[in-house]
Amino acid sequence: MITTNPALSHPKSGYIGLRAMKTTVLIAAIVLTAAAVLRAQVATNQSLRPASASPEPKMPERAQIDQIFKETSLGKEADERRLHIEWRQLQNQVINDRDIVAAKQAANTARTDFEKRERLRDYYNIYYDRMRVMARSSAMRTAIDQLKMQHIGQLTQARVRHETDSELPTPSPTPKKKKENRRTQKFRPEG
Repeated sequence: MITTNPALSHPKSGYIGLRAMKTTVLIAAIVLTAAAVLRAQVATNQSLRPASASPEPKMPERAQIDQIFKETSLGKEADERRLHIEWRQLQNQVINDRDIVAAKQAANTARTDFEKRERLRDYYNIYYDRMRVMARSSAMRTAIDQLKMQHIGQLTQARVRHETDSELPTPSPTPKKKKENRRTQKFRPEG
């Protein structure tokens, strides 16, 4: 004998039964997914792993990653920009130092050109040496040395040679253009 459920014999009851079955399947899928996620979390937890499993490679710290990116080249323009930023930071740290301010004032109060060149040479030596000590990278130290030699090289005079200037390269004077003398030109008639 076949018994029928009176709730299912109603014409719309098939719709309700199908909806209940879909809801049951959906709930079962959610429960199974949650169980799988929990197992995955347990498997990744190192304290719950067996001791025989191989250890994962260690990831570097954030400071180490920052240092790696500071050392690697990002291109010529980026390296120049990085040097410029470091240069400006060093310059801002050093510019108000008492010794440097005093050396600059001494150079500005010099009475003769020779005395001013000597005092400026002392100022550049103090200024760039202080910056070189504070520089973090070897590229910055090299750039500071080049700027120091450039500034000190500008203090030498091409026509006046003093014994302290003998070790520095002498800048070559610019040649003067010859002016044509119109009187020496002969009149040449056309034709």
